[in-house]
Amino acid sequence: MNGTDKMQTQMHEGRVDWVDYAKGFCIVFVVMMHSVLGVEAAAGQNGWMHHVVEFARPFRMPDFFMISGLFLANVIDRDWRVYLDRKVVHFFYFYVLWTAIQFAFKAPGIAAEGGMAQVVHMYLLSFIDPFGTLWFIYLLPIFFVFIKLTKRVPWPVLWLIGAAMEISHLETGWMIPDEFAARFVYVYTGYIAARYIFAVTAWAQARPQLGMAALVIWGVVNGVMVKAGVAALPFYSLALGLVGAAAVATVASLLAMHDVFKPLRYCGRNSIVIYLAFFLPMAASRAILLKTHVITDIGTISVLVTAAGVIGALLIFWAVRNTPLKFLFERPALFWLTPKKVKQPEPVLTLQPAE
Repeated sequence: MNGTDKMQTQMHEGRVDWVDYAKGFCIVFVVMMHSVLGVEAAAGQNGWMHHVVEFARPFRMPDFFMISGLFLANVIDRDWRVYLDRKVVHFFYFYVLWTAIQFAFKAPGIAAEGGMAQVVHMYLLSFIDPFGTLWFIYLLPIFFVFIKLTKRVPWPVLWLIGAAMEISHLETGWMIPDEFAARFVYVYTGYIAARYIFAVTAWAQARPQLGMAALVIWGVVNGVMVKAGVAALPFYSLALGLVGAAAVATVASLLAMHDVFKPLRYCGRNSIVIYLAFFLPMAASRAILLKTHVITDIGTISVLVTAAGVIGALLIFWAVRNTPLKFLFERPALFWLTPKKVKQPEPVLTLQPAE
C-alpha cells in the first residue's frame, strides 16, 4: 500500500491518530510559549526554557495552521449554510464566549489603569482586532471562507500569493491583516498538499529509523538557523515554517506508533479545550510560584506553569462536561444554523471538538 492509498484508508476509518498527536504537540508548545514568556516577563529574567521556545518558534504556529487545512477538501463543497455553521459560527461562538470570560478576569486591571471607558473600548475593539490568546479561532473562519470563495482560482496562483504575503512580513499593527499574511500559506498548503503530507507520514511510519534520522538533521538545521538569528528573516521563515510543519507531522506519526504517548493524543483531541481555558490555571500558577519563592529556577517554574496550563484546562473541562456549564466547551443546539447530526467517525480534524 503506498502513502496515498494509506491516507485514503485512514481517512475512511475515522480519526487519524497522528493528526491528534500533532495537534497535541502544537497545543502544548503554544501553552509553553505563553507560559515561558509570561514567567520571564514577570520575573525580569530568562530561564533555560527560553531556548526551547525559540527553537519551536519557526514551526509552532505554521504546523497548527497546516493541520487546520489538512481535511478542508473533505468539506469545502458543502452548501454554504452547513459550511458556515461548522466553519464560522462554531468558532465565533467560542470566541465571543471566552472573550467575555477573559475580560471578566482582566477588566479590573484595565479599569485601574485607564478607567471603565478603556474597558469598554478594548472589549468593542476585540470584535475587529482579536483579544489576547484567542486570535487563532478568530482567524480560522476567515481562512475557511476565503478558501471556499476562491476554490476555482488555480492553486499555484493562490499559493504563490500566500508565499509572497508571508515573505513580506506585513506589519500594519492590526492582528488580522498581519496574521492573515503570515499564516495563509500554511493553511492553504495543508488544503492542497494533504495527500503528500500523508505520504510523508506513511513513509516515516514504514521506515522509522530513516524518519528519525531525517528529524535529527532537521533539528540541527532548525537550531542553527535560530541560533544564527536568521529564522525570522524573509524566505528563511517560510522555508523553516513549511519544513518544520512537515517535521512535526513526522514526529507525530512516529509517536502514534507507541501507546505510551497517548496522553498527547488526548490533548490533541481536546486541543480547543486547552486553547480556550489554559490562561486561567497558567496565570494562577505563575502568580503562586513566583510569589512563594519555593522554587527559584525560572526554567523549572516555566515547566510547572506549562503543565498547570494544560492539565488545569483539562480539569476545568472534566469538571463541567456533564453539568449545565458544558456550554463552555460544547456549542449548544440554540447556536447551530443546521441540525446537529449524530456523531459519526469522520476525519474532520480542525481545531474543534467532534461535531
